[in-house]
Amino acid sequence: MAILCRSEEARTTYARKPLARVGLQPESSGMKKTEMKVFKDLLLGIRARLRGDVSHMADAALGNTRAESSGDLSSMPIHMADLGTDNFEQEFTLSLMEHDEDILGKVEAALERIEDGVYGSCVECETKIPKTRLNVLPYTPHCVKCAGKSETR
Repeated sequence: MAILCRSEEARTTYARKPLARVGLQPESSGMKKTEMKVFKDLLLGIRARLRGDVSHMADAALGNTRAESSGDLSSMPIHMADLGTDNFEQEFTLSLMEHDEDILGKVEAALERIEDGVYGSCVECETKIPKTRLNVLPYTPHCVKCAGKSETR
């Protein structure tokens, strides 16, 4: 499906570095398996919701036009502004899809880090990511300090 190509790109962008390169060993995140299971379940729920949202938005943006959905027999809109509205709605939906696909890629990368046993450690500085941050952004690969640095770049 063409929609998931973008999330594959995002997943590789936010994927963890090889363990040997960052000096981490499996299970070195300091997080217990039971804690990781809670975050894994949370991430799986987010992934399922985002996949449904992206599919629904793709159908909405690329499916029926306003005229088709309202039952208009004419292909000509009643007013030229209707064309602008249709285009705006389609562009807006496509931008929402792009954002959701980016988050989906981050979720996939976080699930990979859980499988590798390094979830909860920053991929840049290797410090432990606070659980309060993980509760808010369970798919984040960075601690607050490194996230701030990457935003200023």
